[in-house]
Amino acid sequence: MTFGTPTSGRLGRGLVAPLTLSAALLIAAVFLGVVDLPAADILAVLAGRGSDDADLIIGTIRIPRILTGILAGAHFAVAGLLLQAITRNPLADPTILGISQGATLTVTIFLLFAVYGSGADAHTLYSLPLHWLPLVACAGGMLTGLLVYYLAMRNRLSVLRLTLSGIAIGATLHALAMGLIAGWGSSRFEIVMQWLSGSLYARSWEHVVFLLPFTFAAAVALPLLHRSIDMLRFEEDVARSFGLSYRLHFSLVLLTACGLAASAVGTVGPLIFVGLVVPHLAHFLAGRSFGMVMPLTVVLGASLVTGADLAGRLLGQAEEIPIGVITALTGAPVLLFLLRRRS
Repeated sequence: MTFGTPTSGRLGRGLVAPLTLSAALLIAAVFLGVVDLPAADILAVLAGRGSDDADLIIGTIRIPRILTGILAGAHFAVAGLLLQAITRNPLADPTILGISQGATLTVTIFLLFAVYGSGADAHTLYSLPLHWLPLVACAGGMLTGLLVYYLAMRNRLSVLRLTLSGIAIGATLHALAMGLIAGWGSSRFEIVMQWLSGSLYARSWEHVVFLLPFTFAAAVALPLLHRSIDMLRFEEDVARSFGLSYRLHFSLVLLTACGLAASAVGTVGPLIFVGLVVPHLAHFLAGRSFGMVMPLTVVLGASLVTGADLAGRLLGQAEEIPIGVITALTGAPVLLFLLRRRS
């Protein structure tokens, strides 16, 4: 089984339908929302001559929200693809390394500290510095991933040890976070649960700027790691026989996956099904060619989150349905369908 490199014609044909779907969802997300704006007003904003109210809704609220979803969806999907490849585990996603759980615990601690640890009156509610939330969550996810990696690297790198360490540490961190929420988080329970279920509510250009460095870093690293990802699907001895520095390249790919997953979790919350389902769907559509699977994963991941957010806004109106609910309701049947086709 090899990933291979497709011809440009085949790659273009394979991406036509997903790109068309992605473009349609992008247009729909810009033109549709809770606030019903005439198409002429929206086009005027896009042309740079819209009214202040329309510019606020489209340029300040809707477009950065959409771009955040596109970047986060691509990050989740590519991280899942990389983790499934190097761990040789078709069920791998950011939760397998405890990244989502580590981010959850740090967000919980951050919110509780902001409420209960400020000022003379420990129970006085203060304005939360929420602009730090993505950075705090990302740091927690990355530190957890590094801890799991350290445990797996002892003596000799073991994919099985990496997986088991991630599951054990992730379960522990998740239990700690839930204990904190149950014991002390009542005054911030709604915020924590909104973050846990995944949301693009109130996402701004600041979140787009936060994600972009991770996107650019991955865009530079992944083409350079193309052959490494192909070889890392094999056992260490087999990969070394092809001349691969197994530990170095495994570490680089894992670091890339951790950065993408942690940044996405930190920005929109833990959207589990995106990183799990999208790589399988990309493989189903593209076969075994990594040159096809990777761009399809990017497009499908972005489309899934964009579509889920649009559905949540339109169906829930002012009370939005969280993205995680939509992705779970759509992702689970898709995964079952793919598993049935492969059986």
